[in-house]
Formats: sequence, C-alpha cells, structure tokens
Amino acid sequence: MSKFFAKTEESLPIMLLRARESVMRRIRPYLMENDLSEQQWRVLRVLDEVGPLEPTELGERCVVLTPSLTRILALLEKREMIRREAHPTDRRKQIIHLAQPGQEVIALIAPKARKVYEDLEEHFGKAQLINLLNKLGKLSEF
Repeated sequence: MSKFFAKTEESLPIMLLRARESVMRRIRPYLMENDLSEQQWRVLRVLDEVGPLEPTELGERCVVLTPSLTRILALLEKREMIRREAHPTDRRKQIIHLAQPGQEVIALIAPKARKVYEDLEEHFGKAQLINLLNKLGKLSEF
C-alpha cells in the first residue's frame, strides 16, 4: 500500500459513497417504479419541503449542478410535476413550484422512503442516527 493513501475503508469520500449507495439501493426501486432519477426525486422533495424556489437555490439545496438542473427541470415540467412562474420583482428570474402531479408522486414514494429511514433507525438506534446526521451536517459545512 502506498504511504500516501489510506486504505479505502479509511477513505472518507469512498465510505460516504458506500453509505449513500447502501441507502439509495433501498429507495431506488421506488423511484424507478415512477420513472424518476435520484436527482429528480431530490428536486421534488426539496420543493415539497421548502416550497417554491429560484433555480439557483433549488440546485444548491438539491446538490445538483446548474446544467443538470436545467435538464431536470425541463423533464419535470414536461411531466407537469413542476411549474415555472416569473419572479414577482425580477422578471429575468423564475420561481419553481411543485405542481399537483409532483405532489402525487411524493405522496406515493414518501411512505416507502420513510420506511427505509425507520429501518435505519431500528438498525442503528435513534440516538446514533441523529448523531450521524449531525456529524454529516457539520462535515458538509467544513
């Protein structure tokens, strides 16, 4: 092993990816049933949770780069899951809203995704899961 690199089991980026994949492999089938990508799901979830947003803030909250977000919004708009409106004070900007079909798909998938989180909580314990989320939150602010 090179003296410059930690083992992959000690590599934070690799372990974060493995943890993400472990969770997403349980949720992904529900997304596929509804013809949604993970990124599209994140957009819908954020709009459902936060409400209407400008694309820049939406992309930041969803961790989606602008070129990808542009394509995602076009697809979701075509499926009538979102709608765009002109910004009330700056006509050059848009506000993205969750539309009724988007709310309906959230209502279909959310209980199944919530079950995944309940299983995680049962496996690790509520305190451990909260601790993990807090630590990941701090890491994302680093």
